[in-house]
Amino acid sequence: MNAADPRTALTSCAWILADEGHESGLAGQLTARGSEPGTCWTLPLGVAFDEADHAAWLLIDDTLAVRAGDGAFAIHEPNPATRFHVWVYRARPDVRAIVHTHPPAASALAAAGVPLVVGHMDATPLFDDIAHLSDWPGLPTADREGEIIAGALADKHAILLAHHGLLTAGRSVAEAAFLAVFVERMARLQLDAAGVGGVRPVDAAEARRARDFLRTDRIMGLTFDAWARKAARRRGRAA
Repeated sequence: MNAADPRTALTSCAWILADEGHESGLAGQLTARGSEPGTCWTLPLGVAFDEADHAAWLLIDDTLAVRAGDGAFAIHEPNPATRFHVWVYRARPDVRAIVHTHPPAASALAAAGVPLVVGHMDATPLFDDIAHLSDWPGLPTADREGEIIAGALADKHAILLAHHGLLTAGRSVAEAAFLAVFVERMARLQLDAAGVGGVRPVDAAEARRARDFLRTDRIMGLTFDAWARKAARRRGRAA
């Protein structure tokens, strides 16, 4: 796949997140940088993750104007909440893709204002790399919200947004998806563990060592590809 055209990876990401239970009405957006500065690919407003395919994606600029896209759906405009992605991309040249969703377990922690605790091996990819925004700035459809979220993310690759949901910012679509899946799974584990005494944090040195192995491009890529094949099989499609 042409690195400048991430639509195949984005489609797999959308299917994976749909299967993982990340959709919540019109809430949530997936984006990846386009080849031209200030552009990114995203789904049209109202198109569900499960409906994504190569032809569905729109290329938009930093004013949310549509620059390209095949128009596979009647609605030919992006979700206005995609505006805050623009601020993250501006602040973080290393970020190539963003996942923002409102999945149940992460949303429960967000509603309670509780940060995610790295207390399991599968949470270690997030060790010292997940921020927490403790106050909700309101619907992320204006520049103020974008500035606040981008500032709270700082140099991290994931953030739990109070009263809101999760955001992951990856160097690739695969990394953004990998982190989003594990934020939600580990949020679910944290809620489940609350009934048996709560989550105990992993030793910092061991968490760092595990993170540095699990966050390699090879491990994340192999994991993403396996998830993508599973998602494609569920839809009778080729990965």
